[in-house]
Amino acid sequence: MDVPGTVATALDDRPVAGRRCLEAGAGVGNATAGLLANGAARVYAVTNDRDHARTTRRRVTDSGDGDDRGSDAERLAVLEADLRSIPLPDGSIGLITAHGLCNVLDPAALSTVAEELSRVAAPGAHLVVDDYDPLPDGAAIGELFAVENAASELARGRPALTFYPAAFLRRFFAGHGWEFERERTLLEPVPWTESHVSAHADEATSMAAECPGEASDTLSATARRLAAEIGSESVGRMYGLAFRRPG
Repeated sequence: MDVPGTVATALDDRPVAGRRCLEAGAGVGNATAGLLANGAARVYAVTNDRDHARTTRRRVTDSGDGDDRGSDAERLAVLEADLRSIPLPDGSIGLITAHGLCNVLDPAALSTVAEELSRVAAPGAHLVVDDYDPLPDGAAIGELFAVENAASELARGRPALTFYPAAFLRRFFAGHGWEFERERTLLEPVPWTESHVSAHADEATSMAAECPGEASDTLSATARRLAAEIGSESVGRMYGLAFRRPG
């Protein structure tokens, strides 16, 4: 399986081999691929998105040859569940990854998810949090994200994206009982490709369709215009934080 460079860098100093691991917010399974490649005994990939669950399963079962493919598939369990109520026992996980997760959680959801991650973590467990600093002023893609958030607030009453500074998440997880170990830069600048930009414009347009009155058409048109103007942009920083549970 291909392991993205950001994931490889985030995990290269973590004791993955032989551990029961959790990918919190599986997405397309990037961290799952990294955990399996680094010798995890078992990986639980948790997502509440059925398409992401399907993609993660296929990514593992379609990779490799013969025994290698079977071995990876046997070590993976994809759980379709809400991270605010993880279907795993207390103290059962030795290493947790949250790769690009926190930015899609508003503060209330982030707090609840952090409590669940702490609950399932065994004494001495490791936590890897990879996310994005707030974009600098003047970043064009920041305007698109603002439109996406406006549509989400109107349609669902919460922001779609919240970019937490690395220093904030350091303090935040320390407040949930995790000991900070290190920070590193994974990407700088971050390459927001045309496919990324288009996906965010699609999401903004989808949520705009749920908004009342003229706001729907205005937000949708603005999202499409910004995506066309931006194309792609390289800006901002992705960071990796590592923590350990006492004990």
